[in-house]
Amino acid sequence: MPGTIGILTAGGDSPGLNAAIRAVGKAAQRAHGMKVLGFKDGFLGLMQNRYERLDSDDLSGILTRGGTVLGTSRVKVDKVDVEDGKRVDGREAMRKVVEDHELDALVCLGGGGTARNALKLANVGVPVLTLPKTIDNDVLGTDTTFGFDTAMYIAAEAIDRLHSTAHSHHRIMVVELMGHSVGWLALGAGLAGGADVILTPEIPYDVEAVASSISTRRAAGSTFSIVAVAEGAISKKDAAIRRSMSTQMEAASRPVRKGIKKKLRELEATRSGGTVQLGSTLAGLTGLESRITILGHVQRGGTPTPADRLLATRLGAACADYIAEGVHGVLVAARGESTEAVPLKKVAGQTKSVPLDHPWIETARHLGVALGD
Repeated sequence: MPGTIGILTAGGDSPGLNAAIRAVGKAAQRAHGMKVLGFKDGFLGLMQNRYERLDSDDLSGILTRGGTVLGTSRVKVDKVDVEDGKRVDGREAMRKVVEDHELDALVCLGGGGTARNALKLANVGVPVLTLPKTIDNDVLGTDTTFGFDTAMYIAAEAIDRLHSTAHSHHRIMVVELMGHSVGWLALGAGLAGGADVILTPEIPYDVEAVASSISTRRAAGSTFSIVAVAEGAISKKDAAIRRSMSTQMEAASRPVRKGIKKKLRELEATRSGGTVQLGSTLAGLTGLESRITILGHVQRGGTPTPADRLLATRLGAACADYIAEGVHGVLVAARGESTEAVPLKKVAGQTKSVPLDHPWIETARHLGVALGD
């Protein structure tokens, strides 16, 4: 018999979320006769039972819209902040909402954090499925995530626009791109935008090696350089410090581990201003003027590209089919032009980094793009 499903969006917003909501909802309704409920503001709205019925009219006209019509929040299902300042485990309350609505499935659109939360709900009996959403492209188990193509397009266009200023003023233009702790966005946009240097978290950089590559370009007649930096990029020196701290933490007692974790957080805070320091250091080492551009959240907004709309639509429609087949506890992953239901326990809590032998890295090296090593 036709049943009822719920949909929510969690974590950071990303282009393609509305396209995915539309696809899940329309496919569930038209192909399987299901009723669809949309929960407001992610897992928080689920716990508070804030929802709306999503009929055909509600799903019309949202394909090209950025953001999410359902709203979102960054809530951990087992650590929910409540009004009195305390944190509560919200899983049982969420499970009760699912049971009260007699949901056959709860579809959670999100990235790595959402997959972890969904698995925690699955462990208390909630029938969940997730769709891979993030501009970072760091969800393990799927070829790609919706939101990534749009963000890469925006970032590459920004690099395109920086070229004219860099060329006119003979400058080093350092542009920081998002990507969390992986380099997919910086690497893809850097290659597409013709960056001369691309720095990613997967390849710790030596600032002197970067400066040397820029000076070599200058000696060959190039009076400017574009440096694309992932927000998670780290120097070899800081990477060595982090490894040492991590090793110490594994062998330390609990009180000592807390102190080491605090130092690691301080290192992360210092790194957050690393792009500005990098630009200043490169200027000093090369004798070229440098300018810093931090794109920030502009990469996450606006209309999704056709590629992201198509990906979100394919995954959303497939999700409805999986639900009709009784499948849950999975990530609906992109696999070529098809999809695959990947168990959440295989992907939750893990990150898809850029492999060091990835074709994009090999392409960069063939083109003479400096990677900082």
